[in-house]
Amino acid sequence: MKKFIEEFKAFALRGNVMDLAVGVIIGGAFSGIVTSLTENFINPILYFLTGQASYTLKDVAEFGSAFVGSVINFLIMAFILFCLMKAVNKLTSIGHKEPEPAAPTTKVCPFCRSEIAIEATRCPHCTSQLTE
Repeated sequence: MKKFIEEFKAFALRGNVMDLAVGVIIGGAFSGIVTSLTENFINPILYFLTGQASYTLKDVAEFGSAFVGSVINFLIMAFILFCLMKAVNKLTSIGHKEPEPAAPTTKVCPFCRSEIAIEATRCPHCTSQLTE
């Protein structure tokens, strides 16, 4: 059972799965903005232009406040997801060491400035004897 849980943890915390989850949640939150824009701006303008409805200043203020509310909800959701992903990334990075840089395998010939193998005693480009 322990191995199963470790495999599930490795699967769930992979970058692709987390990115997909964030994308779905942000997409759902953004659909609220699109719905609010349609219901609170586009439809009332079309109804007004076609003569199906007339609006008071109070109605217009309600439409605007509903749209602003949906934008604020989206921003709150995005901020919470950002904080959550930051915490998950910090937790997954605990215990991981940065890989040490590999030892250099080449050097520069002091005479012709060509890149050569580090063990070389003679430059293959200019045939100079290397003292280093």
